[in-house]
Amino acid sequence: MLKHTVLQDSAAPDRLPPGQVVTTKWPVLHYGDVPRVDTQGWTFTVSGAVDRPFTLSYGALLALPRKSVRCDMHCVTRWSRLGNTFEGVAVQLLLERAGVRADAQYCLVLAEQGFTTNLPLTDLDRPDNLIALKHDGEWLTPEHGWPARLLVPHLYLWKSAKWVRGLELLEQDMPGFWEQNGYHMRGDPWLEQRYGGRGLTQHEINRLRNMSKKGV
Repeated sequence: MLKHTVLQDSAAPDRLPPGQVVTTKWPVLHYGDVPRVDTQGWTFTVSGAVDRPFTLSYGALLALPRKSVRCDMHCVTRWSRLGNTFEGVAVQLLLERAGVRADAQYCLVLAEQGFTTNLPLTDLDRPDNLIALKHDGEWLTPEHGWPARLLVPHLYLWKSAKWVRGLELLEQDMPGFWEQNGYHMRGDPWLEQRYGGRGLTQHEINRLRNMSKKGV
């Protein structure tokens, strides 16, 4: 049986972060092309600072218990879409299965075509976060992340990576693709954490990557 987290649509005026505009559409925004995914060879991996790293096939992911979350979406480009219902596998279920180590404080989210985004563990380990499979009762379309996307509804939507392929738990924070190019390291829409300053140099990225792998 699906579990539901319900957010009442009547509270709309209190649900719009500063600088956002409500839309009933779901704009398609991403860097690069929509990847062509073969679910026969598709895998999802939880790795890094965990006691029990594992890899799931697409069929194994579909066989896991699912839950439904009703939430709002807020894009850094200033649109918000209210009252969405996503269905998928709870991120907390996967983290519990992996056995996150006490020294893990961050996560690097891995997606198709080498795309990454970073999250503090406190933002990842929340009951409303999903590896989402469906939106409003329909399977995700490729443009919106099929076969699976991360859902972290309390942060800007770039943190809910499309075409997600894994979670790598880390001791040190490691900026992802957009964060390396000047986006904010956290992305709270209520604090308007859109941009975090200058982008990182390749030297800085390499140094952070090496630090993140120590002890993993």
